[in-house]
Amino acid sequence: MNNQFTTQDTCETVQAPQLPADDRTGDGYDWMGTLAETPWAVLPNWGSEGWDAGAWPYIIFAAAKHTDAEGPLYGYGLYIEGDTHTHWFRNQTTYHDAITAAVFDFWKLGQSSGPEDLPGTAAELPSRYRKPYFGWILGRETVE
Repeated sequence: MNNQFTTQDTCETVQAPQLPADDRTGDGYDWMGTLAETPWAVLPNWGSEGWDAGAWPYIIFAAAKHTDAEGPLYGYGLYIEGDTHTHWFRNQTTYHDAITAAVFDFWKLGQSSGPEDLPGTAAELPSRYRKPYFGWILGRETVE
């Protein structure tokens, strides 16, 4: 089901798939199962070495791609202990930067396993830490 969103980078109003809400009857692993019939796929890893993106079953990243009349849209979602948040972007680079910033926060707080040589801010991360990991991904499509 498509909902109305404002893209994070271009501030345009778009219709795009909503990340499924948590029904509160299970845990994050159960919630991941709700993605099966949607455009969303779990995003388990990030960066060149495939460091953790999240901390299952409490913090789970998901990604989706959608196309509207204006072109491609890139979405990422977060499940955090039952709460879900959906973010859409028109620009793929901005989308990757937003995922990097979110993943970095969890790495920096020690909530996810990440690189040992983290700088002070996400903006200072080397390029190898700022991109999708293509080693494996759960779902039907990979993150672009």
